[in-house]
Amino acid sequence: MITPAPNRSWPKTWRFLAYGMLVGFQALFVLLAMIVTIAPVVTLPLLSRVLPFAHRLAARERDRTGRFLGISITPPPPAVQDRRNVEWLGLQATLGLFIGSVAVGSPLGAVQNLAIAGFWWLFPGVTTSLDVPVRSWGEAVFAVATAVGYGLVGVLLVPPLARWYARVSATRLGPPRQSLVERIEEVTATRAAALEAHGTELQRIERSLHDGTQNRLVAVVMHLGMVERALRRDPESALPAVLTAQNAATDALAELRQVVRTIYPPVLADRGLSGAVASLAAHCVIPCTVDEQPLPRAPAAVEAAAYFVVAEALTNAVKHSGADHITVSLHDEHGVLVVEVADNGRGGADNAHGTGLLGIQRRVAAFDGTTKIVSPPGGPTVIRVEIPTGP
Repeated sequence: MITPAPNRSWPKTWRFLAYGMLVGFQALFVLLAMIVTIAPVVTLPLLSRVLPFAHRLAARERDRTGRFLGISITPPPPAVQDRRNVEWLGLQATLGLFIGSVAVGSPLGAVQNLAIAGFWWLFPGVTTSLDVPVRSWGEAVFAVATAVGYGLVGVLLVPPLARWYARVSATRLGPPRQSLVERIEEVTATRAAALEAHGTELQRIERSLHDGTQNRLVAVVMHLGMVERALRRDPESALPAVLTAQNAATDALAELRQVVRTIYPPVLADRGLSGAVASLAAHCVIPCTVDEQPLPRAPAAVEAAAYFVVAEALTNAVKHSGADHITVSLHDEHGVLVVEVADNGRGGADNAHGTGLLGIQRRVAAFDGTTKIVSPPGGPTVIRVEIPTGP
C-alpha cells in the first residue's frame, strides 16, 4: 500500500506552526510548573501530578506532527519517556514558540503595514512595525515595502521552517537514536529471549500432555480392556467398568481442555484482557481487586502474555507471599500496556530462586517489554510489566 504524500501547502504549514506556537505556550506553562514542583521539597510530590500533563501534551503533538509529515512517530520506551518528553517541552517552549511567532507575525505584519500605508492620514506620525513614522504618501511607500517584506518572509520562509521544525520535533518526540551495533545487540537479546520463552512454553505443554493427559488416556485404555474382559466373562458385570472408563475419559478431556487454555485462553477472545483478568481475580483464593482503566484491544499475543503474567503473579502470591490482599492494575500509557500486581505479603521475592518470576521476565522480554520487581523483606511485593502494543 502506497502512503499518499502529505499536503504541505502554505496554509497547512502556517497552521502547523501557528498551532505549534499555542502548544509552545502550553509547554512553557507545564515546564514552569515542573520547575516549581521540583525546586521546593514541600511540593516535590506534586511532580507526579504534573508529569501526566507533559505526557498527554507530547502524545497529542506526536500525533499532529506525524500527520503533518505523513509518518507514524513511535513513542519513546517507557524507561526514557519522562526524560524525552521533558526535553521536548524545552524545545517546544523555546524554538517552537519562536518559529510559531514568525509564522503568525508574518501575515499580521503584512496586514498591519498595509493598513498603515492606506490610512496614515487619519493618524499622522503612526509608526510601522519597524518603528518608522509615516507622515506622507512617500513614507507610506516604505510601509508598503515593509508589508511586502513580511509577506515574502511568510511565503518563502514559513513552509521550509515548518518542515524543518516538524522533523526536529519528531526526532525528540520519538525514541532515542541508537547506533547500529546497539540495535543489533538489542534485537539479538530480544530474539534470544523469545526463543527461550518459546522453548520453555513447549516444554511446559509437553510436560502437561505427558504427565496429565497421556496418563489419563492410558487409564481409559486400561479400563476399556477391563470392560472387554468383563464382557467376555460376564456381560452383566461390565457396567461398573464402563462407567469407570467413561469417568476416566471425561477426566482426560478436562485435562486436555486445561492444556489448551494455557496455550491461548478462550476467555481472552470472548471477554478481552480486562474480563479475563477479572475472571482470574475472581477465582484467586486470596481476595483480589482489579483496578483497570478502559483498554484498547491489543494484539492477541500481547494480551495472552499479559494474561499469563497476571496468572503467574497470582499463583506466586498464593504460594509464597502469605498476603491477605492482592491488587491488579491494568492501563495503557501511550501505546504501552502496563500491568501491575501488588500484594501485602512478606516480600523477599527473587527471580533467582524460582522459575515463576523468571518466566514472567522471559515472556515479557520476547515483546521488547520490561519487568520491574520490587519486593523488600517484609513486603509489599509489586510486579510491574510494560509491554509495547504497537508495531
